[in-house]
Amino acid sequence: MTTKPIPDIVVGRLPIYLRALQRMAQEGRRVTSSQELGERLGISAAQIRKDLSQFGEFGKQGTGYNIEFLAQQLQNILNVDRVWDVAVVGAGDIGSALARYQGLNNRGFRVAMIFDSDPKKVGTKVGAFVVKDSAKLVPEVSKAGIVIAMLAVPASAAQTVADQLVEAGVKAILNYAPISLNVPQGVRVQYIDPVTHLQRMTYYLDR
Repeated sequence: MTTKPIPDIVVGRLPIYLRALQRMAQEGRRVTSSQELGERLGISAAQIRKDLSQFGEFGKQGTGYNIEFLAQQLQNILNVDRVWDVAVVGAGDIGSALARYQGLNNRGFRVAMIFDSDPKKVGTKVGAFVVKDSAKLVPEVSKAGIVIAMLAVPASAAQTVADQLVEAGVKAILNYAPISLNVPQGVRVQYIDPVTHLQRMTYYLDR
């Protein structure tokens, strides 16, 4: 794998390519081209070729890409050729849905535990999981060696919980709380706030 810095916007497109390739494989396809991928995804063929070329040469001009091989290479690059255990913090509507969500399976991730600070929720079941007390988050997550967490708590509690996750050794946080987090260098945060995405789209309405 290349050691040169790769722009995050390029890394962000790789899972989109991988998803398209996996769907093609499910359709029984064996070969594709940057042109076909581009038409499926609304991304130019030139951009796809440029993105992939930053990690090596995966196809031949005139013959295209072997779908299974390219998908495997992208899984290796994204480090999802293994299964990552994930901790969910917050057993409300979003957290409970994440714990029950089957779409993580077979895509490199597995929910391993869920936490909440509400005594009424601690000890209850969410899907296959018993909700753990957030007071035990640091030792539990640290002991399990979990480095990925999904944060689905109120904005008022998000920074405190993020601090606890960092203390426990978490290096990647998917944050559903509508607030920006302060984390040390070396900890990655991705934000999922439906409202900001809706506001981004409404900019284009009636224009």
